[in-house]
Amino acid sequence: MEQVRRLGTAPVFFTAIATILGAILFLRFGFAVGTVGFWGVILIILLGHLVTVPTAMAISEIATNKRVEGGGEYFIMSRSFGLNIGATIGIALFFSQAISVAFYVIAFTEAFEFFFNFTHQQLGIQLPRQVISIPAMTLLAVLIIQKGANLGVKALYFVCAVLFVSLVMFFLGSTPHAESSGFSLANAELRNMSDFFVVFAIIFPAFTGMTAGVGLSGDLKRPGRAIPVGTLLATFGGLIVYVFIVYKLALSAPVDDLLEHQLIMAKIAVGGAFVIPLGLAASTISSALGSVMVAPRTLQALAMDDAFPSKRLNNWLAKGTIKENEPRNASLVTVAIAMVFVAMGDVNAVATIISMFFMVTYGSLCLISFLNHFGASPSYRPSFRSKWYISLTGFLAAIWIMFKINTPYALIALVLMTLMYLYISHYHRDRSGLASLFTNALFQLNRNLQILLQHKKLKRFDKEWRPSAICISKDSFERDTAFKLLNWISHRYGFGTYLHRIKGYFSKSTYQQAQEELALLVKKFRATKNHVYVDTLISPSYTSAIAQAIQIPGIAGMENNMVIFEYDKDNPYNLPEIIDNFALVNSGDFDICILASSSKPINTKNGIHVWINTLDAENANLMILLSYIIAGHPDWKKKRLRIFVICKPENLERTEANMTELLQTGRLPITRKNIEIIMQSPDVSSRSLINQKSKDAGLTLIGIRKELLHRQKEEFFKGYDELGTTLFIHSKNQKEIS
Repeated sequence: MEQVRRLGTAPVFFTAIATILGAILFLRFGFAVGTVGFWGVILIILLGHLVTVPTAMAISEIATNKRVEGGGEYFIMSRSFGLNIGATIGIALFFSQAISVAFYVIAFTEAFEFFFNFTHQQLGIQLPRQVISIPAMTLLAVLIIQKGANLGVKALYFVCAVLFVSLVMFFLGSTPHAESSGFSLANAELRNMSDFFVVFAIIFPAFTGMTAGVGLSGDLKRPGRAIPVGTLLATFGGLIVYVFIVYKLALSAPVDDLLEHQLIMAKIAVGGAFVIPLGLAASTISSALGSVMVAPRTLQALAMDDAFPSKRLNNWLAKGTIKENEPRNASLVTVAIAMVFVAMGDVNAVATIISMFFMVTYGSLCLISFLNHFGASPSYRPSFRSKWYISLTGFLAAIWIMFKINTPYALIALVLMTLMYLYISHYHRDRSGLASLFTNALFQLNRNLQILLQHKKLKRFDKEWRPSAICISKDSFERDTAFKLLNWISHRYGFGTYLHRIKGYFSKSTYQQAQEELALLVKKFRATKNHVYVDTLISPSYTSAIAQAIQIPGIAGMENNMVIFEYDKDNPYNLPEIIDNFALVNSGDFDICILASSSKPINTKNGIHVWINTLDAENANLMILLSYIIAGHPDWKKKRLRIFVICKPENLERTEANMTELLQTGRLPITRKNIEIIMQSPDVSSRSLINQKSKDAGLTLIGIRKELLHRQKEEFFKGYDELGTTLFIHSKNQKEIS
């Protein structure tokens, strides 16, 4: 069923302005001026609008980018942050709106102060405020459920007219104090700044009405025009009226009267004893009307998105009237909640938390606008544009003000919303965690960081080394040893790119094959909590694949500096290809690792063994650094490293001195017990020593001497039959362990 849209800009404006110029204005502005002075309240107004103006501009911007459906603020947040985060904020927003109805109805009873005073003084009866508030809430509920938004809008026009008349009469009024005080902006006061945020917390709910009209989005003919125009006019119009009212109060009444009389405006206005209570009644009932129209629509939109765990409950709440889709069931829930708090008679205990939820909502709307600016999506083309720094200011101000008003309540609100999000995410596990808004922002952040790192890379390389490794394999579905190694390297200190090679020329069929196999690999490796970027590479030969791969930029925003080859020890069919391409890779600034994968399981409990030959000193530091990086992965559980140093008898003293210096200056988690210096006898080969000592090691690291590899070819890798998985390492440049 297509919803009938019948409302224009005026309802948005009047719903917002009637809430802005509401109960707080009549009941608390005099107290605020008496406490912190004229300039103090002006600062409060400016600080409050530091949140509300960016929020109004953010809403206007988002509303002109795409059609805002039913639910107003909730719709915007859920379609920007994703349904789970949106539902979390939306539920909190709904309760804020529903309890706000009670707040305004209770404030409405203050307009009948003369009645309560009369019964107390003349009849000796102290009537509770519920004598007025409960019947008023009941009448409001019946009207809104029976007649819906049409009646609410018509009543809104009437009460706004009454409100306008009462404010005009207030500005026309005069007092003896005004004629004799000599008040001017030059001598206006700023006092009691220690109470500034106490007063701010009391006044701030007056500013929260500027988004009230957004909740009517599902009933608007042209929400892209009505929301920006209505919201911005109400926001800036309210700001102007506030300033003039504060000036009039400071001019017309002494401090003691401002603090003592709650309805001080009645003593200033022409016919104030009648017109100000009438204006208060009009403003509070119009605010209640606005909230009782908006809250059910938020709840209905939540139910339409299956925000609640019960399908039957969602269907019931989402159901609207046949003709105009009025959220009658959602209205019943709203008025029931409001009635509970009206019966309690005092919502001060929850008023601050309600303000917190509103602040979270406003901060979220500003953040959405900022992220849309930052993400720079081509599909984000609003006809009205705010500025990114305005939106960012609104977001930061909202968070800061939350904690300045009441830190415990701010924490309570955030904890409650976190728990709600975890629960919603639990029963909606199928929903995506990140919406396109975050994807676009992350894309821009990644792009800018990579460019920054590229500009700074020479400076960084001079200071430190970290691995940025690339691995090419076409055996990804046969064994995953190479991927594991790359993941160990990438876990914390390095970066890794794993390329699955597809043999052939680029074509429609090989491209389709690449996409399918990439999806399988991503799914396969997702369960390993990896930190590796996985991709596919189509190439007719191993050499061309390597040549392509070593020229592409690294995922970290830095050039790759390490290439990992891999072969199966039991079936080294591709080892000759690796050796043939060693010189190709070595012609660039790449460290080279050749991983010999064994059918023997990698027993991480037995740690990592590093074999250093004094004739191969240029590889030693890289092997030690790499073993330290690998051992930092949770798979190894920080098992100890063992370093074996093979030296000739005549080099023993120098070797021990070098190892001692390494222990003192290297700051690595190794002690003298981790190092074993072995004097090699002429009749004992290095291979036999390594096989003997490291046959049970989880991973063994051995250096590659380029001249030996060039001369021995495949024979270089033979003779290590007792070992498990072995990593042969060649360092392009000697690394410094500082």
